[in-house]
Amino acid sequence: MNLKDLEYLVALAEEEHFRRAAERCFVSQPTLSGQIKKLEEELGVIFLERTSRKVLFTQAGLQLVAQARKVLTEAQRFREMAGSHGEAMSGPLHLGLIPTVGPYLLPHVVPGLRHAFPKLEFYLHEAQTQQIVAQLESGLIDCAILALVKETECFVELPLFDEAMVLAVPLEHEWHDREQVPLHELAGHRLLMLEDGHCLRDQALGFCFAAGATEDRHFRATSLETLRNMVAAGAGVTLLPELAVPNERCRDGVCYVPCCEPVPTRAIGLVYRPGSPLRARYEQLADWVRSQMTQVLAG
Repeated sequence: MNLKDLEYLVALAEEEHFRRAAERCFVSQPTLSGQIKKLEEELGVIFLERTSRKVLFTQAGLQLVAQARKVLTEAQRFREMAGSHGEAMSGPLHLGLIPTVGPYLLPHVVPGLRHAFPKLEFYLHEAQTQQIVAQLESGLIDCAILALVKETECFVELPLFDEAMVLAVPLEHEWHDREQVPLHELAGHRLLMLEDGHCLRDQALGFCFAAGATEDRHFRATSLETLRNMVAAGAGVTLLPELAVPNERCRDGVCYVPCCEPVPTRAIGLVYRPGSPLRARYEQLADWVRSQMTQVLAG
């Protein structure tokens, strides 16, 4: 038994799917399945009910998953303590990002990060908020950049920047040439939204419901790019985060119109586990990202 075996076990419990768990652990599905079976044989405990069509853990399996999380967390803390005795900004750093932040933030920061911290080895992990939180709790990642929500309150939160949400409408829409749209004018409209699991969905819905708008329940997108394409096709309107908005006012069949009264925003921050001995590393990283994004958003 080794830490990798425990990582496979925790990943399977959290993903509830062999293929997704294998992809998360960067191994083949047969490798992950074989190691789980080998661990069962070594410990003399059955983790899974293999007659089920879905991943269903036994009671003993669930207890061992909980303990595996604790072991992985302590192992990560051990690594962090060892790392804290060397250079603060050197060595591996596993950074989690959510899909509505990562693809739009990384182009602004990755080149500069490599230059500013050449001794840091960045490993990037993209997943939805719930999965990122679970990976951070279990020690599979070191820190994360994501929208600050209730689920992140258990971690140390370092605010980075506030990101506005912008209204995206088709070219022929009545609002396409407006300078701004007060949020209350969304009343009575139905907006396209992301599917469940994206924290941006909940945040956008909060503003929409407050304004008297509703969700178009006939369609839920898996990504911001799908939302954008649906708007371009004339299927409706939506709110997109500022970093996902191009510099042009209108592009590829979509016009982007700022909202006001109030401006819908979300807080983006870096989070890490309380008590981590690498606090100085995360704070320095957050300071750099904050400074970089202040310039980007101001421009």
